[in-house]
Amino acid sequence: MVSWSQAKALALALPEAAEADHFGSPSFRVRGKIFMQLSSEDEAAPRATLKLAAADQSALLMTDPETFVSVPGWGKHGWTWVYLHHVDEGLFAGLLRQAWKQVAPKKLVAETGKL
Repeated sequence: MVSWSQAKALALALPEAAEADHFGSPSFRVRGKIFMQLSSEDEAAPRATLKLAAADQSALLMTDPETFVSVPGWGKHGWTWVYLHHVDEGLFAGLLRQAWKQVAPKKLVAETGKL
């Protein structure tokens, strides 16, 4: 299980990550590109929306459809809902790093080495 505040802290720990509002919800960006957005902290089932590679998204959806859901209309681009109360913190941290790498400039990814 990952709390809303843990998800936020993990996102902000990534290189050059910044928080900004996105339609009333916190989003997390690297050089202006969103890699994660959080639902409202008050929701009964808080979730993160992550930008993942299509292959990673497909594997997660097949493995655990209660935790991972393709975002309607945006899932074809890799956007995936992750229900925070179902996901292991280590797995979530790894997926968050993958989402960051999906949108970060290649040069920044190379400069940060193994993340």
